[in-house]
Amino acid sequence: MNLSSMIDHTLLKADATKAEITTLTEEAKKYEFASVCVNPTWVAYSAEQLVNSKVKVCTVIGFPLGASSSETKAFEAQNAISHGATEVDMVINIGALKDGDVELVEQDIKAVVDAASGKAIVKVIIETCLLTDEQKVTACQLAAKAGADFVKTSTGFSSGGATAEDVALMRKTVGDKMGVKASGGIRSLEDMNSMISAGATRIGASSGVKIMQGQESDTSY
Repeated sequence: MNLSSMIDHTLLKADATKAEITTLTEEAKKYEFASVCVNPTWVAYSAEQLVNSKVKVCTVIGFPLGASSSETKAFEAQNAISHGATEVDMVINIGALKDGDVELVEQDIKAVVDAASGKAIVKVIIETCLLTDEQKVTACQLAAKAGADFVKTSTGFSSGGATAEDVALMRKTVGDKMGVKASGGIRSLEDMNSMISAGATRIGASSGVKIMQGQESDTSY
């Protein structure tokens, strides 16, 4: 598989401008990335810029804390999809998971899965840096049970990003029935290859161009 078709070309910083989003979409078309991953406010504009291209529009839901209500996440997903998103990356209720409230976590994920049903794929961000290995496994199992399409390591906005060890654990947990997206701190071709070797089928990175050029990037998550 072409490496570029595994990359979600990402710009999620709070101060992203229209000019930067335009550049993001142009780069995505040039390199034929899987998607651009943008905040919901940029979904409609990104979809306009990507008309007649194979690049999809991915957005984030309940981002970056995962602490919105399930109803809010479901509405946010529906709204983004209505404006052109075909992939949604939602953050789980991390506190509920740490409390052991697995029913709440599953229903929270399912609310977004139901909102996206037949219209968009759902990736579930579990924020691995805040969890024990046991909690990571539980989160992946709940995402699978709720009918999500992918599990994803990180927002890139917490205390750490993706590791090959976490990707391998997630892949072992979900088997071959779901995708695994590694995101957060992936800045080079070497980083990307490490994640793919561990079992990742999608990469979220703001350094997609430099990854494709095989160059190290000094940008943040």
